[in-house]
Amino acid sequence: MYDLIVIGGGPAGLTAMVYAIHKRLEALLITEDLGGKANYRMHIRGLEGYETINGEEVVRKFRGQVEYLDFARLMDRVVGVQSLKASDGEEYFKVSTKGGATFVARSLVVATGARPKMLGVPGERDLLGLGVSYSAISHAPLFWGKATAVVGSDELAFRAVTELATLAGQVYLLAPQPLPEDSPWMAKIRGLDNVTIMPGATVAAMHGSPYLDEITVRLADGSTTKLAVKGLFVELGLIPNSEIVKGLVELDSQGRIVVDCRGATSHPGIYAAGDVTNSYAEQVLIAIGDGAKAVLAAYEYLLRHPKPLAEPVKTAIR
Repeated sequence: MYDLIVIGGGPAGLTAMVYAIHKRLEALLITEDLGGKANYRMHIRGLEGYETINGEEVVRKFRGQVEYLDFARLMDRVVGVQSLKASDGEEYFKVSTKGGATFVARSLVVATGARPKMLGVPGERDLLGLGVSYSAISHAPLFWGKATAVVGSDELAFRAVTELATLAGQVYLLAPQPLPEDSPWMAKIRGLDNVTIMPGATVAAMHGSPYLDEITVRLADGSTTKLAVKGLFVELGLIPNSEIVKGLVELDSQGRIVVDCRGATSHPGIYAAGDVTNSYAEQVLIAIGDGAKAVLAAYEYLLRHPKPLAEPVKTAIR
């Protein structure tokens, strides 16, 4: 039986695993990749060598520590988590993977991240990271003086527009859904000289090679027009990868795992970190801190809870 299983190998998961190793815990990392969103870079014409993810070097070092510990990691996807009881009443967790392996642990750190809501239009995947972004909070500073567009109809998009307006040459707000008339965000946006609001507009296609140069926009009346932009921010929110613990821990209205300031979930022994949680801002450095807090809290939990007297049989890695 493992002391701890870390699920997910992004910034939060890698940090948690490194801290677990430092605490001499018998730990296992299960992940489909190493690095997660820290592997993602935004490339802009004229700034080809610029790395935009703060904390990437820290994550690279953590990844290096984990890579050589092949006995403590499994490259696979977790498909299920169960809470079980040992014969002495102590709780443990059974983790199942897509590859058919099962493992048991006394505690978990869930760091499975989140995925962006994509538009699903031609050119989107080809231009991802080449002008197309899903996080203005991360990439807005790269578009100083450039023409940009934001897709969205709520506060997430309004925040992106307001930030971009302070540095971009032009900002188009493409709002697929009706805009709130009484929003203080909208009152501010309507007063910005370099912002053009396009109610009912949607993106039909994205163009450029290798970088984004233009988007085709479908207007509210059904006609189309083209906008020359260097940056497109799809601000429709993130989809947290929390399905494996649904029903075990409390989720908020967006499906994110609810955690306290220590990364503890509503279920004792289960901790969570990074973008899969309701922690503020999807930033690499924040995820790193979340991962460290979660595993330190899990370590304290393990100190308070002895190992089950009757241990379940641990399935070998396959």
